[in-house]
Amino acid sequence: MAWRWLLLGVWLGAAPAVGAIPRLDLKPYPAAASGEQRWVIQLPGVLPPSADPTVSGNPADWRVELIVGKEVKVDCNRHRLGGQLKSESVKGWGYTVFRLVEPGPMISTRMACPPGEPLRTSFIKAGSKPFVLPYNASLPIVVYTPKDFDVRWRLWKAETRQQAAERR
Repeated sequence: MAWRWLLLGVWLGAAPAVGAIPRLDLKPYPAAASGEQRWVIQLPGVLPPSADPTVSGNPADWRVELIVGKEVKVDCNRHRLGGQLKSESVKGWGYTVFRLVEPGPMISTRMACPPGEPLRTSFIKAGSKPFVLPYNASLPIVVYTPKDFDVRWRLWKAETRQQAAERR
């Protein structure tokens, strides 16, 4: 009888491994135009629960921040690049894509840096306001930028606690 359990164990072990969740189809999204590049963010469908009980585990309470910018050598001043992200609808599909428009030159404060302070490499973002989207693991986030820009993203999770507003 023990050999049957052994045989069952071998048979189950030989079963094909469950593959990863397949990547979404990018055919509806146009290729990048000349001088542009297309960035695709595939959000994870299931995230491990937070160790902090005050952070919501519900994806409806999460947001994704898109950060477009460049790695640049800078001094001690604060820097920012011109430009802003705009949403566009993909013709015939209705999906939303995001495009960096009006990328401009880098601006900075004009503080005097300490003498001899070396330049450092830093990621400088374009635009002055955060660009935040609802979390949706069902669709990729597609961003088009000029060739010399990079795209990063960050996940924001809300607290579970709601606070009452004061009526006046």
